[in-house]
Amino acid sequence: MARRRRFLLVIIIFGLICSAGLIFPNPVETAVNDPAINYADVAWLLTASGLVLLMTPGLSFFYGGMVSKKNIISTMLQSFIALGTITVVFITVGFGLCFGTSWHGLIGNPLDFLFFKNVTLSTNKALAPTIPLMLFAVFQMKFAIITPALITGSFAERVKFNAYLVFMILFSVFIYCPLAHWTWHPEGFLHKWGVLDFAGGTVVHMSAGYAALAGAMFLGPRKVFGTANHSEHPANIPYVMLGTGMLWFGWFGFNCGSALGANTTAVLSFVTTVVASAAAMMSWIFFDAARGKKVSAMGACIGAVVGLVAITPAAGFVTVPQALFIGFISAVVSNLAVRAKNRSNLDDTLDVFPCHGVGGIMGMILTGVFAKDVGLYYGHTTTFLYHMLALVIVSVFSFGGSYILYYITDKIVPLRVSEEDEHEGLDFTQHGERYKIKAATGNQ
Repeated sequence: MARRRRFLLVIIIFGLICSAGLIFPNPVETAVNDPAINYADVAWLLTASGLVLLMTPGLSFFYGGMVSKKNIISTMLQSFIALGTITVVFITVGFGLCFGTSWHGLIGNPLDFLFFKNVTLSTNKALAPTIPLMLFAVFQMKFAIITPALITGSFAERVKFNAYLVFMILFSVFIYCPLAHWTWHPEGFLHKWGVLDFAGGTVVHMSAGYAALAGAMFLGPRKVFGTANHSEHPANIPYVMLGTGMLWFGWFGFNCGSALGANTTAVLSFVTTVVASAAAMMSWIFFDAARGKKVSAMGACIGAVVGLVAITPAAGFVTVPQALFIGFISAVVSNLAVRAKNRSNLDDTLDVFPCHGVGGIMGMILTGVFAKDVGLYYGHTTTFLYHMLALVIVSVFSFGGSYILYYITDKIVPLRVSEEDEHEGLDFTQHGERYKIKAATGNQ
């Protein structure tokens, strides 16, 4: 009964939030005669926004296939639910915090775009010079959606769903939005330092990777971690392969869309994205084979995703041969990081930090090395040194801030499920559903 009253209160509060925007005058132009709009850019950014949105369901398959069958639905929903939760957060305050009037280069004014107030169908010279500001905002919203979803792989199979929703909202507001402002707002302090992050290696992957590390440490290992039952994973490798394909396809919107137009930078980022991911996939399986392991579908998929992560901050700034090297070296380093993690007591369930976190770190470093005309490779040290300083700042902020948010969340709603619920599986204990795989014999 008490649980029903709590959720009745939640739906009332949510209804008030969804209704609050009606009090703000926010007319949407039915026809815009803005000569600055380039309709080829509009068409491409609409497409890119859809591609980035597809990445979140892709991630749900990628993660869902890696866990035990009693946790597939739960793990997939943790990614999928971000489509709803973060959309509401971003429309209400998130876009303003990311791109509102800057306060000392640290955070935007949430009142500027509260409930998408002032988010018009006209261009904005500073943020979106050739597309409507509303389209730019929607494109950025898709980045905000997938970032907290990436974190979930680190604490899969042991987190309460309600607590995860609380943490996801807190993370988006207090970690993601400040990082996006620092890096992508024209007045953000990292942006003014010359730190380059073409499509989110720092803002998305490093922040999610460090939050994942903090989450794995805060929640502690699963009860089956290190036991014979641990060999139950993964439940559905074809899901992993499907998710990888969806992620790779969607990543073209992620990286190429960040050119903010149908232009030559988008073309370059398309090719560098393909090349880096291909190189990382092959490097991962060759490195596994050199260590005496069999070539596996899981390895190929993880390697491809690591390459996508590593090229993300550099996609529009590096040459194709440089992208090939970035994919190769990032896969090797991430593979070694996974190996080191497996020898430790850290239960990062789906290797989020060794893959996304380390991949993002490698991408940030190598962007500082290879960025056209300003990188260390071209004889300049300023950009590289600022990247190293930013690496320290972002690492401390993302890890420390996330750990504090886990602590706060745990005080509001306990993060860990009970040992009995963990044994039963989160699909049933958290959602009342079960995933059944038909065996080759025809038995369930």
